[in-house]
Amino acid sequence: MAMLKSYGACLKESALQFPPSNFGDIKKRRNVKWKSPQASVIPNSHLPMRSCEVKNRTSVDDIKSLRLITAIKTPYLPDGRFDLEAYDALVNMQIEDGAEGVIIGGTTGEGQLMSLVEHIMLIAHTVNCFGGSIKVIGNTRSYWRREAIHATIEQGFAVGMHAALHINPYRGKTSLEGLVAHFESVLHMGPTIICNVPSQTGQDIPPGVICSVAQSANLVGVKECVGNDRIKQYTDNRIVVWSGNDDECHDARWDYGATGAISVTSNLVPHLMRQLLFEGKNPSLNAKIMPLVNWLFQEPNPIGLNTALAQLGIVRPVFRLPYVPLPRPKREEFVNIVKEIGREHFVGEKDVQVLGDDEFVLVGRH
Repeated sequence: MAMLKSYGACLKESALQFPPSNFGDIKKRRNVKWKSPQASVIPNSHLPMRSCEVKNRTSVDDIKSLRLITAIKTPYLPDGRFDLEAYDALVNMQIEDGAEGVIIGGTTGEGQLMSLVEHIMLIAHTVNCFGGSIKVIGNTRSYWRREAIHATIEQGFAVGMHAALHINPYRGKTSLEGLVAHFESVLHMGPTIICNVPSQTGQDIPPGVICSVAQSANLVGVKECVGNDRIKQYTDNRIVVWSGNDDECHDARWDYGATGAISVTSNLVPHLMRQLLFEGKNPSLNAKIMPLVNWLFQEPNPIGLNTALAQLGIVRPVFRLPYVPLPRPKREEFVNIVKEIGREHFVGEKDVQVLGDDEFVLVGRH
């Protein structure tokens, strides 16, 4: 009992020793506006931080000038994780052969099979490794608007991507007024390309919607998959547009005024696609490439591309389900197409192979 009394007295004494509270100072501190610490800036860094404090922002005009943008493939290891070594090699080939931008995690890059963490990691990795050599455009779309906003401004631009790619909300269609409201809500975040691909979303984005949001300083332009007549409507109104159809991009560029193409085929033949879009009308080159384009899209994208890159030895023959490789007769057909166009025009240096069915790995859990 004496010990308890002594301990209580100790507590009382120690409590009396605390300095009196100055409530006036506390009130002042509470009223002071908190300022975030200024982000550090590394001089001459190739990493374009998107913080408003940092001057190294990518302008909308920089993105508007891009002519060849590759919708880049995402390679996998046998366990289904990203194969960053193969990915880096493929991006380097794009840079060396003249591609000016890459779309990360689009349909071709299988963003629909990625977690948000995987998606943002791949954008950040690409910016960190290649951001000074090629423009990085992150596909931060989602049918859930909150996730699209989070992925775009709180993640994508935060890790340094140069522009965002957005589509109309899919799965749950909305009215034309709803489309305008949706795009207006994401355009303020940074440079944005709007992608119109009705075959995937189930809803066309008509020119009236684009014209309604065209006053936004952050609208870079449109990736248009409806056709060249639609492209002409945009170019007549001085709206930047890229063809999203490789089989139409030559005519879109030279006859309908498109700036260029967001291309799948350029994963395989970036140098030829650059020639097609930079060096004037070339119907013979366009005809030369067309068998490859037709082969690539005989099944939904990216099945053909994944099969082709595996046959060229650029990526491991690993597929995340539900995608599976093209059947053997189609793989044999690809070998003949490569020989007709010329192996030297394709990425990589290994001989093209047919590959047996048992050489492909299908990853069901990823």
